[in-house]
Amino acid sequence: MNVTEGRIAAPARPGGDFSKSRRPASRWRRALLLGSALALCAASLAFVPRQQRRQPLPARRLVPLPMKLGYAAFVVVLVPVYWRAYGPSNFLWLSDLALFGTTAAVIVESPLLASMATVGVLPLELAWNVDFATRGRLFGLASYMFDPAKPPGLRALSLFHVALPPTLLWLLRRLGYDRRAFLLETLVVAGLLPITYAVTEPRANINWVFGPGPRPQHLLPALVYLALEMAAVPLVAMWPTHRLLKRLFDAPSQTPARGRRFSSPEAAAWRTRSSAFSRRSSARQ
Repeated sequence: MNVTEGRIAAPARPGGDFSKSRRPASRWRRALLLGSALALCAASLAFVPRQQRRQPLPARRLVPLPMKLGYAAFVVVLVPVYWRAYGPSNFLWLSDLALFGTTAAVIVESPLLASMATVGVLPLELAWNVDFATRGRLFGLASYMFDPAKPPGLRALSLFHVALPPTLLWLLRRLGYDRRAFLLETLVVAGLLPITYAVTEPRANINWVFGPGPRPQHLLPALVYLALEMAAVPLVAMWPTHRLLKRLFDAPSQTPARGRRFSSPEAAAWRTRSSAFSRRSSARQ
């Protein structure tokens, strides 16, 4: 995932535009890519059990109401502003999708949505914040934040990158880390990257599907590079993050207060009461 969100509009190569010969020329190949990507996205939903899709809300509110209202209001403001400034294709950035997923996770208190957003974008969101602290000099990811040609209000909206990592980690501490997140987010990435390649222009280089960084690459055939990126994002960025999150956070609780993360004394008391109830039920039978 690239967290620069297409804010840099640079020519593809010095002294010329991007050569369209690097992209599939025929319409049927683009249609095939798009259809395959949509099928992968749809297939990812099959891995979510039906009862998980219809989970009731927790018996006890785990996310404060002001936080829910704040995230919802921010997205309501951001979407039309970004749509007008950057166009709808900008929302294909993984960072933007992670923002939407985080907002949904905050509102409905979903461990799965929070886990998918975290495993998908946490490493690069942290890199964005480090780059932002150096005024975009380290990686160039946040350099657009210091571009005086962009309105200050528009740049200020991108500060959601600062809030996203602590929000996601807090959600996982509160709700738990769903172990299915890595597989489902991998399927999302496998669908999203070909979609981005099929429907966007190389100059924007959304999600870096045409080359690492703001400019398209020319060393490899375009589809070879795309395949390598589709393999590298899960293996290099997401898999180590998944392993770390499994160590740091418990799985979502399956108790009646769904999603509540019990401390050790609470968990022990719950297990004791559950065992006693089971023994009494067995004795009656």
